[in-house]
Amino acid sequence: MCGITGFIGAGTFEDLQRMTTQLTHRGPNAEGLWYDAAQRVYLGHRRLSIVDLAGGQQPMWTADGKVGIVFNGEIYNHLSLRKQLEAVGYHFLTDHSDTEVLLHGYRAWGKDLPNRLNGMWAFVIYDRETRTVFGSRDRFGKKPLFYTQQADLFAFASEVSAVICHSQLHPTYSTLALKKYFAYGYIPAPHSIYQGIYKLPAGHSLWYHLDTHTVTITKYWDFVLEPMTTLPKQPEQEWGEQLRELLDQAVQRRLMSDVPLGVFLSGGIDSSAVAALMTRHLGGDTVKTFSVGFTEPDFDESAYALKVAQRLGTTHYLETLSLENSKALLPDILSRLDEPMGDSSLLPTYLLCRHARQTVTVALGGDGGDELFAGYDPFRALRWAKLYHQFVPKPIHTGISMLFARWPVSHHYMSLEFKIKRTLRGLSHPPPFWNPVWMATLTPTELAELFGEKTELEEIFSEALEQWEACSQDNLVDKTLQFYTKLYLQDNILVKLDRASMLVSLEARSPFLDIDLVNFIRRLPSEYKFRHGQTKYILKKALEPLLPKDIIYRRKKGFGVPIGKWFEQQQFHFDFDSQKLALFSRPFMQAKWLEHTQHQADQKMFLWNLWVFNAWRKNNL
Repeated sequence: MCGITGFIGAGTFEDLQRMTTQLTHRGPNAEGLWYDAAQRVYLGHRRLSIVDLAGGQQPMWTADGKVGIVFNGEIYNHLSLRKQLEAVGYHFLTDHSDTEVLLHGYRAWGKDLPNRLNGMWAFVIYDRETRTVFGSRDRFGKKPLFYTQQADLFAFASEVSAVICHSQLHPTYSTLALKKYFAYGYIPAPHSIYQGIYKLPAGHSLWYHLDTHTVTITKYWDFVLEPMTTLPKQPEQEWGEQLRELLDQAVQRRLMSDVPLGVFLSGGIDSSAVAALMTRHLGGDTVKTFSVGFTEPDFDESAYALKVAQRLGTTHYLETLSLENSKALLPDILSRLDEPMGDSSLLPTYLLCRHARQTVTVALGGDGGDELFAGYDPFRALRWAKLYHQFVPKPIHTGISMLFARWPVSHHYMSLEFKIKRTLRGLSHPPPFWNPVWMATLTPTELAELFGEKTELEEIFSEALEQWEACSQDNLVDKTLQFYTKLYLQDNILVKLDRASMLVSLEARSPFLDIDLVNFIRRLPSEYKFRHGQTKYILKKALEPLLPKDIIYRRKKGFGVPIGKWFEQQQFHFDFDSQKLALFSRPFMQAKWLEHTQHQADQKMFLWNLWVFNAWRKNNL
């Protein structure tokens, strides 16, 4: 796992040094710098050594020096690809480097290379003969890639903070990206916090032509739900066996490492399944499991993680998150976070990664299971939402919402009060916007007040609308699966995991996102993912031979953080007269603060997003 950067055009070697140094946390083991001043091409790399410790230095070049690469990620099927390439005459200089497989694979397969890969990646290849740059990002965007083209400069990096280290770039905030941040709680691709700097979307490739100075973006893969129409005689048994086998293969592939590895264990079914399969291959006594507990019992599930660890016989490590160590962690996180992120679970994720990094260099986790198998609470609300939308006249919606607004605020984990108020808020909009508004930090009306200008629903939630319309299946469950998998997973969950792990130089791997497994899951009918009110139905059936039923069927509890209680107790403060807050409406911010601290309304999501943005901005001026 690494950090990559570089540029073509205006700039100096010192620019490259600054950009590369900014990514040191992503790759503390080695630095590689290469440049051709005559052609104005500069490539930088920071390495976290995982595979082929002796032979994987980058930038890496073909033997004739005509094709070079900087690469961040892991290709789990690189050994089989290597055999294919050797069979047609390609000669390898390294012992088992997946980076060299990409170099020869580019020459053999060109733009089709990403379709042959099973893994996570962001890479940039410089072809000196064709005078082109080819970049690619993995199917789910597990590894980041930012880029910009301004005047005669094309620059790229694993993090936007490295891009702006180039002396020719003087970026300003993107107002649209800021609005999306305060709507979603994160900034969806292709937007970044800065105007003119973009994220290459997941499943896309990029071509930059040195002679024409043009950038071309192409999609090589998309997540498409194509449910099978013919069911086996015993779906739970037959599909369950296939699921276990494919997940087992995915876990086994991700044990590829020349350094110590472990597994994140929350006590939920996804991470527990990964841990159980890992012990099958390595033996329970050699597997290390890591979890985070909370001092607030309502948010703590560490007892379940311990129960699974004891059953599997792993060596278990527990770290506890409290208000005190949260305050101690935040400066370190926000001082190095490249973009503001409003997901408060970044805190325990970072603590978990830091804790694991003291013992291992690679950790497997259960990310992707909730999104692929309909594991979230909103799936339970869809049936009632449909009935409400059909039979409750629109003029009555406001009155019902006002009535429930009087319900006393609760800061318990996913309280009934929170769920009902959120559901009603979403139902005041058309169905394509239910999911984003249910999860939104602010409604479009509130965004208009915060920014002091009109805000269009379709513009702010354009990505959610696009996924709703792109889903070929005409049912609410599939359209909601599309939203979670294509948007929430890619632009929030995986970004959070990448930043939290890379801030401490830990590689995180996600077996549930193995392409062979995903291609099977996306063909399962939605009624076997969410069935009779049961989330993750077919996955739970598949895991019954592997895990205890009280783990499989217990109530889901995510990585929640009691920020509502912390704000109510005024543990975090705002200076509303500060210049840092001049971008926004002071009366609006003050009103939200008073509503929350006086227990009139739950404004924790907005207050957290605001606090994070201001702390991030202070550190990134």
